[in-house]
Amino acid sequence: MSELIRIIVGTIGLAVFGIAAGMLMQGVDRILAARMQSRIGPPLQQPWWDLLKLLSKNNVVPDNAIAWIFNGAPLVAFASAVTVLLYLPMAGFAPVLGLHGDLILVIYLLAVPALAMMAGGFASGSPYATIGAQREMVTMIAYELPLAATVIAFAWKLANAGVALPFALTSINANPIWEMVGPVGGIGVALLFMAMLAVTPAKLGKAPMDTPEAKSELADGLLVEYSGRNLAMYYLSLAVKMVIMSALTVLLFIPWNISDFMSCPCTITAAALDIVFFAVKVFFVMFISVTLARTAMARFRITQVFELYWKYIGIMSLVGLALIMLDAKI
Repeated sequence: MSELIRIIVGTIGLAVFGIAAGMLMQGVDRILAARMQSRIGPPLQQPWWDLLKLLSKNNVVPDNAIAWIFNGAPLVAFASAVTVLLYLPMAGFAPVLGLHGDLILVIYLLAVPALAMMAGGFASGSPYATIGAQREMVTMIAYELPLAATVIAFAWKLANAGVALPFALTSINANPIWEMVGPVGGIGVALLFMAMLAVTPAKLGKAPMDTPEAKSELADGLLVEYSGRNLAMYYLSLAVKMVIMSALTVLLFIPWNISDFMSCPCTITAAALDIVFFAVKVFFVMFISVTLARTAMARFRITQVFELYWKYIGIMSLVGLALIMLDAKI
């Protein structure tokens, strides 16, 4: 019973944390993008006002939509995004469900919000949403190769080093890959890091990889028929996914805590420093992979997205995997 209570409380706490952190990151992202374009931009709390406005509106369901799929997809997207948080060790804290899942499960769960959005788009009956869902499907196929190469590289290196449970996120967090490779392997890890940063905009539907929504082409594509509370659920799921992708990148490539380098006699002080340091790393990853990318580049065409991930990012990630394996032989 105590374990069940711990999971319930942890789930509620992480849901609140994911929403609050995601909304904060969206606000910071919009402010930074505006400053980089010499604009004033919206206030930091603007995402909250947008959310409250959506929650105050009624849902509009198209007459030709499959209503139960159309209304259920946003809930599935949000629930699956929150579920991923239960498996991520963050700032030195053990995950709520750390013993019941690993990196492969997290990658699969991260695909569920996109699949739910596709289902909702197809179920809406809109030709714009149908095209957007088709583009989302192509984009998912494209970026799965770099993700798979990254997962294989980490698991192979930990297994080769004799680490128990090489797919477990706690094992990855406790064994920084940079400390397990030589110069050749370090280049491979750097290539995988860049590949992960390149995958993040597509996972979040942010420019320049926002072809499934493409406001100027498809009038919001996947989400064109959504409104009110349904759209608010999608909005929240994307905010939580921003936290997840940034935290997962930090977990894989920048796992150190500041208390590892400082002698802190007080446990509370050490935990506070680790939380602040973790937040700095997460915002740094968000700035590089989301804010900088969408500010510096225009939207790619869907053919360019596929070519980029399979020809360039995919090959780069495979080269990174090969270099890590080669490093073990040297």
